[in-house]
Amino acid sequence: MNFTNYRIALVHDYLKEYGGAESVLETLSDIYPQADIFTSVYLPKFFGPHQRRLEKKWQGRVHTSFLQYLPFKAKLISLFRFISPLAFKSFDFSKYDIIITSATGAYFPNALNKGQAKLICYCHTPPRYLYGLATARDLKSRPILNFFAQTVFHFLRLLDFKYAQNVDQFICNSQTTRLRVKKFYKKDAIVINPPVDLPKGLKIENCKLKIVKNGYFLAGGRLARAKRYDIAVKACNKLKLPLQIFGRDFAGHLDELKAIAGPTIEFLGEVSQAEKTKLFTNALAYFMCSDNEDFGIVTVEAMAHGTPVIGYNSGGVAETVIDGKTGLLFDKLTPKSCIKAIQKFQKLNINSKDCISQAQKFSPQVFTSKIKKIVFTQTN
Repeated sequence: MNFTNYRIALVHDYLKEYGGAESVLETLSDIYPQADIFTSVYLPKFFGPHQRRLEKKWQGRVHTSFLQYLPFKAKLISLFRFISPLAFKSFDFSKYDIIITSATGAYFPNALNKGQAKLICYCHTPPRYLYGLATARDLKSRPILNFFAQTVFHFLRLLDFKYAQNVDQFICNSQTTRLRVKKFYKKDAIVINPPVDLPKGLKIENCKLKIVKNGYFLAGGRLARAKRYDIAVKACNKLKLPLQIFGRDFAGHLDELKAIAGPTIEFLGEVSQAEKTKLFTNALAYFMCSDNEDFGIVTVEAMAHGTPVIGYNSGGVAETVIDGKTGLLFDKLTPKSCIKAIQKFQKLNINSKDCISQAQKFSPQVFTSKIKKIVFTQTN
């Protein structure tokens, strides 16, 4: 499919971290290397080990809004949700044929003036904080603040619905997200799972059984409360199992985890891709205890390295992990339920080939082919 005659713009709410949504944006930027990238604020210094690669790849392609010039912008991201629609409306998209927004849970990217262009939204999830899903901040513990927040959220939901109607085609990262889009926006969506890289040089025929006797368990990613790392920490404390946790702190959650961690828990901080590959390869299993995860790229990353997953049976995790074959799922979001899953897992012999085979369904090649097909459909 030849897109040389089409002008394509990529839009992302803000670029201040590197997680699953940003990895999708990176892949989209690889599929369409001539596409311009629009975002409210661009702060590559927060990309950690990904900074150098992305700055080189996106050099001259990133266009920011007036919010980029505000002081203390790194600390004001949460407040930007009130004025960000103005930022995206300020961009001129008149010369583009296709606009692809990457919506990470913020409503404002779709507020843009699309003109004659077709607007495709790759939706990672409708805003979790607007629809009662677990987030990094626990407002319920602060009743007065929560009362005022819920009042504001009511009006933001109205805006969220309004801007969602601006979208010509929704693409969702999972069936879980597709159902949310249908419920909250009354819009149909196509599911295209996000891309996950298989380790280079890994051959499935060379993989062997994971022998669960000695070694460490693994957890990590964005260290936010909604990811419920505390479940894995408490379970490994109880069983006195070694657990290594990697990733960058979010909203002070790292200190909370360290406060409850026993002597077998180790915190590694943010790691490079090479270091993460080594961690996955040598881990007995990866914990994904997230509360109703939207998709969970890191879950598939673990399986791509032949590492099984012990996960909470909800959201995207239930869509990617084959219970009893590529990992184990537990039904209650409690340390006790997680402990039972660990004990059951220790009696199994999970075949790494099955894990890798499952992960291959989410390869960049599959993602690229499906995205190109959808974009081609919208231009014809």
